Amino acid sequence: MVPGIVLDTNVLLAGLRSSLGASNRVLSLVGTGRFRHVVSVALLFEYEAALTRAESRIRLPRPVIEDILDYVCATGQRQQIYFLWRPTLPDPSDDLVLEVAVHGQCDRIVTFNTRDFAGSERFGIEVETPSTFLRSLGGRS
Repeated sequence: MVPGIVLDTNVLLAGLRSSLGASNRVLSLVGTGRFRHVVSVALLFEYEAALTRAESRIRLPRPVIEDILDYVCATGQRQQIYFLWRPTLPDPSDDLVLEVAVHGQCDRIVTFNTRDFAGSERFGIEVETPSTFLRSLGGRS
């Protein structure tokens, strides 16, 4: 069975800033069936806001970023959030990611900010960096 994951916004940012590294490799695997990624409307709005900010340092034209977001949405499992138990984590945007992971019955959250998700283990969700996640898939990091 393929693992279910939620990608934190920082992974998308890093993966689109550089074609090198684990984040870009994770993004290249979206939609391939190696894992099931889960999104919500609120999380997609967060992705869009972060990726289209001028200070994001992404050197792609906005239409390309929008196409990437459309692909992430089209290939992801869309998850509705019916109730909230916030706050669980110190940062509300991290709570958003955790809620999607819990409701989507995910195994993992993939992020660079692993310490920010302390407490997610009580929901049975592991928190991994992109390179650790790739190693768990059996791929190169």
